[in-house]
Amino acid sequence: MAPTVWYHVRDLDKGRRFYRELLGFEELAVDFEDGWSTLKRGEMEIGLVQGELEDNGVAHVDVADLKEEADRLREAGVEVGIVLELTGEMRLLDVYDPDGNRIQLAQELRD
Repeated sequence: MAPTVWYHVRDLDKGRRFYRELLGFEELAVDFEDGWSTLKRGEMEIGLVQGELEDNGVAHVDVADLKEEADRLREAGVEVGIVLELTGEMRLLDVYDPDGNRIQLAQELRD
């Protein structure tokens, strides 16, 4: 499966650490010579490519407890937006990687 979203990053190693260590992605492949990496969490697969920043798509990542994730990421110094709740349906939260790329975390509230 090809990555759903590609993010441009200034520093590939810093980007890889952010997605693996803070957002819980698993790295599938990395090419240091060409400056790219692919990572996956749940159904969302993303690609990182070192280079000039561009306006990219937005990765949508499902989480079990969005409020807990928001608190954990804030404590780690990650730029985190506010939790938006669609009553009884879902919670959404925008999180930003070190290069300002937006990732949307989501928690389904329906049973």
